[in-house]
Amino acid sequence: MMNKLMGKNIVITGASSGIGEKIAVEVAKEGARPILLARSSEKLANLCDKLKQQYEIDARYYSLDVSDSSEVRRVFTLIYEEVGFIDVLLNNAGFGIFELAHKASYDEIERMFQVNVMGLIACTQEVLPSMLEKNKGHIINIASQAGKLATPKSSAYSATKHAVLGYTNSLRLEVAKTNIHISAVNPGPIQTNFFDIADQSGNYVKNVEKFMLSSDDVAKKVTKLMVNPKRELNLPGWMNLGSVLYQLFPTLADKLVGGMLNKK
Repeated sequence: MMNKLMGKNIVITGASSGIGEKIAVEVAKEGARPILLARSSEKLANLCDKLKQQYEIDARYYSLDVSDSSEVRRVFTLIYEEVGFIDVLLNNAGFGIFELAHKASYDEIERMFQVNVMGLIACTQEVLPSMLEKNKGHIINIASQAGKLATPKSSAYSATKHAVLGYTNSLRLEVAKTNIHISAVNPGPIQTNFFDIADQSGNYVKNVEKFMLSSDDVAKKVTKLMVNPKRELNLPGWMNLGSVLYQLFPTLADKLVGGMLNKK
């Protein structure tokens, strides 16, 4: 890739674990400066020290709950003061809980929207004015195949990812005449600790284990996306075919694949 990321400031939300952590390692390998955001200061500090020692880069970290808009403003103000321009914002923070719609906890649903949607919007609003002023930058939003093709027991989670895709697509049109890039990443299930919360029964992981993506592979592809921006990154590619089928022939898709999607 590379060296195109050398010296770039890359903010990663949800950086303390999962693909956020893996992407931080990948961009550090390329000489970029990862700026790590998550709630766990201890995990961030450990990761930051590891990146500094292993790759000799000036990694930074800030403790942040993206659902707290006032904290988002405070932390991003600090980043601009202490680090400078943000070249890439990776909106990765998010979580899911799989449950039947009528049994899902309203408080948990509200929390999902606060983190997955409102947190993403809050972070985006902090970087966009500077990117518009300099006429450069890249915003990458981690959405999901669930944002295109809803499945049973994921009504609220799918709704948050539908919202992320709607926001991302609208934002892309707004900046179409600038040099700012807007990308959506739509992965299927990934081998991470995401399912520790989302799938506490373990049934879903057991049913889709052979289809799960490697977190290392996803991290490499997202890092490559930072170098070669495009509208969407769908992982794996074949899974997106189901989403396309659903968009073109929704009633038929419900009948043909509805049972196949009930893996939770």
